Amino acid sequence: MSEEITKLEVIAPSIEEAIENGLAELGLTEADVEVEILDEGKKGLLGLGTRQARVALKIKPRTEDTISKVSVSPEKAVTQAPSAAKEVAPGEPEEVEIAREVIQTLLEKMHVNANISVRLGDSDSDRIEPVLIDIEGNDLSFLIGRKAETINALQFITSLIVGRELGRWIPLQIDVQHYRKRREDELRKLARRIADQVADTGRDQALEPMPPNERRIVHLELHDHPLVETESEGEDPARKVVVRVKR
Repeated sequence: MSEEITKLEVIAPSIEEAIENGLAELGLTEADVEVEILDEGKKGLLGLGTRQARVALKIKPRTEDTISKVSVSPEKAVTQAPSAAKEVAPGEPEEVEIAREVIQTLLEKMHVNANISVRLGDSDSDRIEPVLIDIEGNDLSFLIGRKAETINALQFITSLIVGRELGRWIPLQIDVQHYRKRREDELRKLARRIADQVADTGRDQALEPMPPNERRIVHLELHDHPLVETESEGEDPARKVVVRVKR
């Protein structure tokens, strides 16, 4: 074995299993290596959001007798992980890593085949940077559901699990096939159209009941309107935005 090939990195559900798999791969015993624990891993709620353990096995200096015991090939004696391990981008924020693992696990359990993109969004002033999850694939409309009920439920569950794993709450948004962007554009157009009608007639108009995030879009769109103002009335889930002439 060449001097360069002296270290094997292994990922597994536990430290013990990672060491066992690495020793089996190298054909050595624990006395022949130095074990470095790179990541102890973490168990998630109900098995979700789990981060696997990662260890490095460094082969100790050895005699000719010890060398003869090693049968690993140069192609195998490199940093590697079992196929079930999830890749983690270098320097990736913890909340992004955990959010990706959670949404991947949830979609796998739902038997959904999709492409997932997870990133940190921009924050407003002193607000926490939100975690943004984009899901793309063929015919995923069922993940959106009637009046966005399914996507909102998926977002709620994912946010709960990620928050529990991090030990703190973070803002999180899930989008499926750019649904939320299309919906935001529709709401902005609707808000402007209703504002024009209210300005022309002088009569208040109430929009259909909306969740808080959608009501916020309407409020922001008309915040600087010179003729009308907005106010939310009622109780969730029937709470709605009312547009009226400025007093």
